Amino acid sequence: MSSARIDPIGGQAVIEGVMMRGLNGIGVAVRAPEGDIRIKQESLVSWRSRYPVLKIPFIRGVGALIESMTVGIRMLNYSASVATGEQEAEKGGGWMGMVIGLGIAILLFKFLPAVVFVQLKPYVGNLIALNAIEGLVRLGIFLAYLLGISRFEEVKRLFQYHGAEHQVINCLESGKEVTVPNALSFSPIHPRCGTSFLLVTLLMSIVVFSFIGGDLSAVERTFAKLALLPVVAGLAFELIRLAGKTSTDKSAGILAWSAYWLTTPGMWLQRITTRPANAEQIEVAIASLEAALAIQPSAPLTERPVP
Repeated sequence: MSSARIDPIGGQAVIEGVMMRGLNGIGVAVRAPEGDIRIKQESLVSWRSRYPVLKIPFIRGVGALIESMTVGIRMLNYSASVATGEQEAEKGGGWMGMVIGLGIAILLFKFLPAVVFVQLKPYVGNLIALNAIEGLVRLGIFLAYLLGISRFEEVKRLFQYHGAEHQVINCLESGKEVTVPNALSFSPIHPRCGTSFLLVTLLMSIVVFSFIGGDLSAVERTFAKLALLPVVAGLAFELIRLAGKTSTDKSAGILAWSAYWLTTPGMWLQRITTRPANAEQIEVAIASLEAALAIQPSAPLTERPVP
């Protein structure tokens, strides 16, 4: 499997496996307790194809983010059922977890920094400095969270599968044949990654949120930041998308390479959220990639074990 230039492939680590997304759908490969690889294929017409408005720059980033979260939750539920040998969770259970997670994220990354902003306002008269401090608090909470969860063994394995996803995609985009030995030699870091997107969003939010007035309460400031979040996410998506062209198009121009260097801190952060994978994890990621690339438009959902 090789190509001088390919269509971008997206991916996500799931429990004991990897999800890959191609032009026509998604392939999920999960290592079952018995040792075999279970594969699920699903054809998928992207929201951008269905709704032309989501092709507009800056708007498309918000749509892509919501769509990715929707698909990701379903595939996480599937992977959990395979990895544990239990029935797949009810749809509502995954969404309930998402709602709780969003609530915690708003509390940690929006409300608490806003409280710090309000509390420091009597002592720091410069609005730019206050916004910078608030942004650094938000960034500090994010880094502490990642470092904290990375100490759990289950999360370490998830980060290894995240690395396997990147190593296989890097191998594919290099033009080499995608095999386990070849993929093992590639880096688990990739410019087109959700970790980079999150960090770039946090950094951009420092600039965008500086336009929020300084006279708001912590609650009002939290709601103002939530209202501006689509703007920040849209900007971050375009920057990550532009940086990603450097891995799929060797003739990428100066704008793409400038975006690549601007998003480099996100790739540094991937040293926390990815780990080099072992051969068995690479095998799972390759199975996921092949399943995604094999899907034809409007193909039916299938599920099968791989010896």
